[in-house]
Amino acid sequence: MSCPCRGKLKLLVATVTFVILITWLYLFVGNLENSRSLLLSPCLGEQSEHYLEHNILDARVREVEEENRQLRLQISQSQGSNQDGNYGNQQWAASADTGADDGENTAEERGNHTDCVKQPMVEKCELLHVACVCAGHNASRDVVTLVKSILFHRKNPLHFHFITDAVAHEILSSLFQSWMVPSVQVSFYDADELKSEVAWIPNKHYSGIYGLMKLTLTKALPSDLTKVIVLDTDITFATDIAELWTIFRKFTDKQAIGLVENQSDWYLGNLWKNHKPWPALGRGFNTGVILLLLERLRRIGWEQMWRLTAERELMSMLSTSLADQLSDHTRSEQCYTEVSDLKVIHWNSPKKLRVKNKHVEFFRNLYLTFLEYDGNLLRRELFGCPSQPSTESIKNEQICSSGPLTHLLPVLQLQGALEELDEDDQCYDFRREKITMHRVHLYFLQYEYTETQGGADVTLVAQLSMDRLQMLEAICKHWEGPISLALYMSDAEAQQFLRYAQASEVLKSRKNVGYHVVYKEGQFYPVNLLRNIALRNANTPYVFLADVDFLPMYDLYDYLRKSIIQLDMAHTKKALIVPAFETLRYRLSFPKSKAELLSMLDMGTLYTFRYHVWTKGHAPTDYAKWRTATTPYKVEWESDFEPYVVVRRDCPEYDQRFEYDLVVLPNAFVIHMPHAPSFDISKFRSSSGYRNCLQTLKDEFHQDLSRKYGSAALKYLTAERNM
Repeated sequence: MSCPCRGKLKLLVATVTFVILITWLYLFVGNLENSRSLLLSPCLGEQSEHYLEHNILDARVREVEEENRQLRLQISQSQGSNQDGNYGNQQWAASADTGADDGENTAEERGNHTDCVKQPMVEKCELLHVACVCAGHNASRDVVTLVKSILFHRKNPLHFHFITDAVAHEILSSLFQSWMVPSVQVSFYDADELKSEVAWIPNKHYSGIYGLMKLTLTKALPSDLTKVIVLDTDITFATDIAELWTIFRKFTDKQAIGLVENQSDWYLGNLWKNHKPWPALGRGFNTGVILLLLERLRRIGWEQMWRLTAERELMSMLSTSLADQLSDHTRSEQCYTEVSDLKVIHWNSPKKLRVKNKHVEFFRNLYLTFLEYDGNLLRRELFGCPSQPSTESIKNEQICSSGPLTHLLPVLQLQGALEELDEDDQCYDFRREKITMHRVHLYFLQYEYTETQGGADVTLVAQLSMDRLQMLEAICKHWEGPISLALYMSDAEAQQFLRYAQASEVLKSRKNVGYHVVYKEGQFYPVNLLRNIALRNANTPYVFLADVDFLPMYDLYDYLRKSIIQLDMAHTKKALIVPAFETLRYRLSFPKSKAELLSMLDMGTLYTFRYHVWTKGHAPTDYAKWRTATTPYKVEWESDFEPYVVVRRDCPEYDQRFEYDLVVLPNAFVIHMPHAPSFDISKFRSSSGYRNCLQTLKDEFHQDLSRKYGSAALKYLTAERNM
């Protein structure tokens, strides 16, 4: 009898043990979310007490289940009460317990539960305000990369506020007007008007006085602007700037400025002997990214506050000096676990991409991505957000140095012009190209021009693409006067050009060359647009309209200035013709005088320009007369005459008027250097449709001129079909 009893007893013990284990696991998992765990008494081996333990555990299970139910109910109610603070977006406030019955939620669901209430970053279509201080050519170029990174990630309308000097204002206003990004507004504020506010503060930082102008933003920005994100020009965003904007919600009633601590040990003053940085709290705070509650700052008297503080500190430190953010001494790698988690990269160092940092390759690649990114791709609509103002708001908007530039009027005009085009027209692509808006970055490199006395200065005006870049050094050696160039390039090619120019000793030494980048868009080379942009941005009274493939004779600049005075161009309407020649030799001993040129012409080393291809283009110059001429002589204009001329800067933009006296200069010349045919000339020669469309557009152009200038111009407008 003892054997069956023992077997039943063993079975009973095994069953109870199994039940207790399962119950223990259930209770342990069920209470993890409340940071509680149950430690069961280690009495499972004592068979005499197993009934008592079973009853105790059963009661405990019911007790804990009731506690869990009450906790879930409280959390659910708490989340429900927070929904009013979620800006009307209910999906961000949904409870983690979504089942019909709380008791049916699994242990996995309870383990994944969080009481953190998700919130949308910003209201849909909420306007975000960003401010930058930008001065000079280099900063104007840097800020474009910042803007690209912001536009790439953004999902909200933006209003940029730029405090600029005259140079940056000219560059950036032209850029944004031609960029025409939907749902972007731009306002400019004159930095010169703010200089007196901070000029009294001694400053040793490489950014100069402009780095201190952030102190004046409560005064500079509109009084109705309540908050703004302030950025340095050397910032790169790796996320939506709206994430930064949401931090304003975390400000308490007594907080008005958001900053982060500097990450460089430079500020601690222990890097080398006698190292004495400015007296900051710890490492101090970095002003590359600032959140400003402008309304609150104005209310507490910020302008007086910072002035008094600066005056007090300058009594002991004598001058201000700032240091680097992403630099050789940075501690930034200690602030994150994954480099891909970083949201904003600050290249605030004179060394820029050459700083010593463990993850500098990642930072560099991110920066270069936006540096060379095609800005045309950022002209995308924000779906669901209005990008066009009402007609009344357009009428009331004032475009000025301190007002917003929304650029929406040109957008409306372009849309209307597109609607009028006939897509079945065989010349549709050509007509569409006419209304294409190209981004324009004026003065891509530093430019300096000092006006000469006498009022007879002249600028060489030309246009080029990447395949003609090698001509620049030679032209600069032949022409010492000012030059205005329009360069047709992609964003990536523009950076290649920048590196080329910075590495060239010849180009680096010339500050009187204005490089104006016109960014590529469409399938055609917009030659007249490029010429007109270069012409508009010449700063001298007279211009020499040339092509980049021509090398001017030595001292042509001085010769033209003398001729302008001698021929009294200031009081007469003259166009001075510079005769054009060409060579087929890539290596040419350039003639130093007219006599040497005539000798090379007789030997067959040089030819009159395009005599064997397009005779009519330069035949009216009368080269036979030029050989023996010693004084300027007049010629008559003929159909298809394409001379290279010197005219007043206010001449029509490649829209020929015919009231000019054409005067050939006897001792001037330019020589065309050989090169491979351009892509567009190859299309012209190989495609009859291409040639027919150009002729059609030329005829229409002549008709427009006839209507504009009357029937007297018709004798000059004979349209030749045998191209």
